[in-house]
Amino acid sequence: MFSPDEAYMREALELAARAGALGEIPVGAVAVHGGRVLGRGFNRRETERDPFAHAELLAMSEVASALGAWRLSGVSLFVTLEPCAMCAGAMVQARIDRLVFGARDPKAGAARSLYNLLEDPRHNHRVEVSEGLLAGECGRILTEFFERLRAGRRRTTE
Repeated sequence: MFSPDEAYMREALELAARAGALGEIPVGAVAVHGGRVLGRGFNRRETERDPFAHAELLAMSEVASALGAWRLSGVSLFVTLEPCAMCAGAMVQARIDRLVFGARDPKAGAARSLYNLLEDPRHNHRVEVSEGLLAGECGRILTEFFERLRAGRRRTTE
């Protein structure tokens, strides 16, 4: 039996796998309010040709629609990869209560790796951050995706 947090992250991992199957960078996110998943998202930037189609933003948009509010107090967001600056900024602006992410992103992470936008005391709202939940699995899905991508590129250039 999984803890609720682990169950939410496992659902985010399933969404990440859907993104990967589409050729998208495999990142998934679920937004939880009152113990219920009210928002889901996975990367669809390439599919939708939309620079804003990040897993986190899509999940936040769904939960906002479900709640009928832009202010997402009481919402926890579970994401397989540390959010970028755009997504972290959106979380602050939306007043998300809590972020739980799996793997760090050393190239673009804005929750811990490169920046800490979510807990910056200069903002009028801070997001509680927990990292490392199922980090191995979250990192592995990304590593395997990029290995397949590189292998495919090598085959086409040989």
